[in-house]
Amino acid sequence: MSTDEESDDPTDDGSAEDGSTGDELTDLHESYGATFTERGGRRVVAGYTRHERTHRAVRQGVGVIETGYGLVVVTGDDRLEFVDNAVSNRVPDTDGQGCYALLLGPQGRIETDLYVYNAGERLLLFTPPDRAEPLATEWREKTFIQDVEIAVTTDSMHTFEVHGPQATEKIASVLTNAGTPEEHLQFVRGELGDAGVTVIRTDALCGEESYGVVCDTADAPEVFDTLLTRGMNAVPFGYDTFEALTTEAGTPLFESELEGLVPNVAGIRNALDFEKGCYVGQEVVSRIENRGRPSRRLVGLRCEAVPSAGAAVFDGDASIGEVTRGIESPTLDTPIALALVEYGLDTRNVAVRIDGKERNASVEMLPFVDGSDRSGRLPTYE
Repeated sequence: MSTDEESDDPTDDGSAEDGSTGDELTDLHESYGATFTERGGRRVVAGYTRHERTHRAVRQGVGVIETGYGLVVVTGDDRLEFVDNAVSNRVPDTDGQGCYALLLGPQGRIETDLYVYNAGERLLLFTPPDRAEPLATEWREKTFIQDVEIAVTTDSMHTFEVHGPQATEKIASVLTNAGTPEEHLQFVRGELGDAGVTVIRTDALCGEESYGVVCDTADAPEVFDTLLTRGMNAVPFGYDTFEALTTEAGTPLFESELEGLVPNVAGIRNALDFEKGCYVGQEVVSRIENRGRPSRRLVGLRCEAVPSAGAAVFDGDASIGEVTRGIESPTLDTPIALALVEYGLDTRNVAVRIDGKERNASVEMLPFVDGSDRSGRLPTYE
């Protein structure tokens, strides 16, 4: 994200060749006992050995995950206006600042979520991994006479995230030539060992202090090793642990809670600027906001057993919603879930269909677990 020299930008096209480095990073993951899965078309770490111990280590200390974002770079004199007119939040006009935003369809439903960072002469957009290419293709068809260039640079960069109550101490112990950013979605440029990096104060999706570290693909093995073993030690964790941590934190995720949903229902007000001008889907969002309540809301459930996604939720004999995600919480040592239910639900005692039977459950305030920070996506309803 550096703007001083092109070669300093860890997301610059051509700054790294995608070759044996990937194998070296895979070997490093495997040395810690990693198993792998696919997420949005990208191979990512599912987990390491001793899932519950790893989970507690992140909650009590600090952990590192390799994240599988797609990356779109937007340049040109009209870049700010072009992107701002497309997304649901106001794009910052200051280098070093970012925002969380949505792209909506005409009916106000979420087509993708994304983070937009102002990196001086370019905007960096972090998307779900399978949304970068379609987004770039769609936007290229809409530039018309505007001075905008759009490139997908996913393969030239790697991103890691550091989560935990000691995340700030961890970053401070290895980052040189920069201090840790203080506010969510601010970033700085510095070095980890010999690697140039961009460090972002992320929005605490796990309910703990958190930072993103962006680097050239060629530097990814060194950066990952530095984050784990130099300065303050950290544990590696994968997406199985990430799912559990974010469920405890009450964080809606694109794949399980947000895709196809109207944003007012998910309560992710941090992705919406109600004062900005028109964007696709804005009329629907504003109408629901002005009406004062959406049709449904996202709540937490404490259950007798772990429910599957899609499990029906009942108030007496009436079906009033469905589960989006359920886990056995390592922190609480009990089954918990996120669920979309009727907005006006006024009882705490509900039932969830699990293995063909209605099992008792209670509606809980989110987050389930109070950590060292609060998720920026914690559902909020006016």
